[in-house]
Amino acid sequence: MILTVTLNPSLDRTVVVDRLVRGQVLRAQSTRLDPGGKGVNVTRALLANGVPSRAVLPVAGAEGDQLVGLLDAERVATDIVPVSGRTRSNITVAEVDGTVTKLNEPGPSLTVEELDLVLDRALAGASPGGWVVLCGSLPPGAPADHYARMTERLTAAGLRVAVDTSGPALAQVLAAGPHLIKPNAEELSEAVGRPLGSRAEVVDAAQELRGTGVGRVLVSLGPAGALLVDGSGVTVGESFAPSPRSSVGAGDAFLAGFLAALHVHGDTSNGSTRSALTQALAWGAAAVQLPGSRMPGPGDIDPAAARLLPDELLRGRLAEPLVGTG
Repeated sequence: MILTVTLNPSLDRTVVVDRLVRGQVLRAQSTRLDPGGKGVNVTRALLANGVPSRAVLPVAGAEGDQLVGLLDAERVATDIVPVSGRTRSNITVAEVDGTVTKLNEPGPSLTVEELDLVLDRALAGASPGGWVVLCGSLPPGAPADHYARMTERLTAAGLRVAVDTSGPALAQVLAAGPHLIKPNAEELSEAVGRPLGSRAEVVDAAQELRGTGVGRVLVSLGPAGALLVDGSGVTVGESFAPSPRSSVGAGDAFLAGFLAALHVHGDTSNGSTRSALTQALAWGAAAVQLPGSRMPGPGDIDPAAARLLPDELLRGRLAEPLVGTG
């Protein structure tokens, strides 16, 4: 069982337009409403591919009730923590050329007692020795070190912790020693305080974060693929998405694919983590080609859409400038 924790979940509405023009009235080609939040999406992707998972999330108000209804309709296993306020709604405007504009609400503030209750639910529901995935932004007003505190409690309980967040929350969690972090290039750049213009610079930054006590750094690079830096070295991969539609949730599907491979095949060897990166890339490529934040199932995923770079190509590719990462 892989448990996910989303402290700031959302309703995600996607509106598809031909072209976004500021200040004009536009007619939508289509719309869809999905349950949202990084951890929620990770659980949705895992369950869609037969990997046991449960999402722990706080919900509030009528929007929270609607979110629960959407999750129930998808048969997503959840552990709901009722809180005060109103669950946020996010809007994605997707243009037909693949350009995505996102408008994210801040979400409700959680009290100390509510934050503690979410952690207690995660500790109670996690499988011994299993993964707990802490995902997304912190709620407004939550201390920047809250994920760090959660990581310390979870690892002390014998659980493996993966973290996908950004900004001060990412910077603070590093010293707590999570087993895995999954930044994108922009988030990694912010964490080390310098621009990253090539894969080689991304590798250096990832190794710097590993030096703080992080077990693995899994970096998503958008169209430039992804790379993994861990105790076995550096692994770089690429993926192919011939018909991109929406990048929303693609990073969550990517992380889910990586964790799913480790859950099924174990992570005791370099070979297992290499195959996990390949699977992660294939799941992410599949998600990019689906509407809104729909998560890919087995029928959507093409294993041939991803590959790892052989050693003889790696040196040259590391020096190439990054373009279009995020």
